[in-house]
Amino acid sequence: MRAKITYAVTAAVLVFYFALAGSRGVLLIRHGTLLTVAFGVAVLILPLIGIWFLWKNTQFVRRANVLAAELDAEGGLPVDDLVRTPSGRIDRDSADATFARRQAETEDTPDDWRCWFRLAVAYQDARDTPRARKAMQRAIALHNTGTPTPKATPSPTGTSSPSATQSPTGTSSPSGD
Repeated sequence: MRAKITYAVTAAVLVFYFALAGSRGVLLIRHGTLLTVAFGVAVLILPLIGIWFLWKNTQFVRRANVLAAELDAEGGLPVDDLVRTPSGRIDRDSADATFARRQAETEDTPDDWRCWFRLAVAYQDARDTPRARKAMQRAIALHNTGTPTPKATPSPTGTSSPSATQSPTGTSSPSGD
């Protein structure tokens, strides 16, 4: 719940900023000189990019939450049994061990969105946010279409863990650095 409130407050602040910047862009355009019109257009472009980015992220979060709710209803959400440091951070070795299980599960059933969802959680636990996001996008795509996504999405093999080392067979194995 705390994350939802934080996201909503951040989104509201961003929308306020976009409105403020947009109004300044309109004022610059109204001034009418070549320089102020050029600056006004540039100032209007930034809030438009920001709104698009906020919209795409909001869609991603909503879709991921739909998957989480469905997986929760099935009883398939990953259990948080990771070892934590005294400060509350996830222990690296514990995250790597869980990651290895999730990676093997995903390699066994690469067309199952549930496996990709759990792999995304494992990536996030291993503090590899970009790969976590790509794995979640793959899970969303598989859930929506029931078919694999294009080859541009991450595969569960290769350099999958932030601390992964390439084995001679071409698969990755997590290392606890």
